[in-house]
Formats: sequence, structure tokens, C-alpha cells
Amino acid sequence: MVTPEMINEALRDVMDPEVQMNIVDLGLIREVRVEEDQIQIKMVLTVPGCPLARYLFWKVQEKVEAVSEGKRVTVELLDEPWVPPWMERLVEG
Repeated sequence: MVTPEMINEALRDVMDPEVQMNIVDLGLIREVRVEEDQIQIKMVLTVPGCPLARYLFWKVQEKVEAVSEGKRVTVELLDEPWVPPWMERLVEG
């Protein structure tokens, strides 16, 4: 059975080439939802109009499909600002 944890682990292999960090630790993955027949991924980009948007979208799709057990995979790019994870901790702290 596919779990969100399995998907996040697979997505740790997707590196953002501009910052040399995986997209999970970078905080680009906002939501992973596993349903009976599909997997939904919601993600953001580091900057609006990111030149690597298509590349990252394709890599996420590819990695999730590899562990999807035949479920339909949808990836949605959210139109919201990205805040580095370390900045979120400063704001909360």
C-alpha cells in the first residue's frame, strides 16, 4: 500500500539544481494525498516564473509514478509564495 511517507521518501531524490537541496527538505511539497485510485501532489516553486518549473514538475510526476502501484498521479503547482523552512521556524519561534 502506498503511503504519503513512501512518496515523500521517493521525492527526496528530486533535487532543485539551483540550490542543490531536495524538494522535500526545501519545503516545496505542500501536500501529498493518497486516495483509493489516485495520488495528488501539491507543490510550490522557489520563485514565481521559475525556469525549472517544467523540469521539477516532470521529475515529481516520474518519481511518484514509480511508487504509485498503478494509481493515477496528479501534480498541482500552487500559486503561493515559497518560504524557506528555516525562515518558517524563525517566524514561529
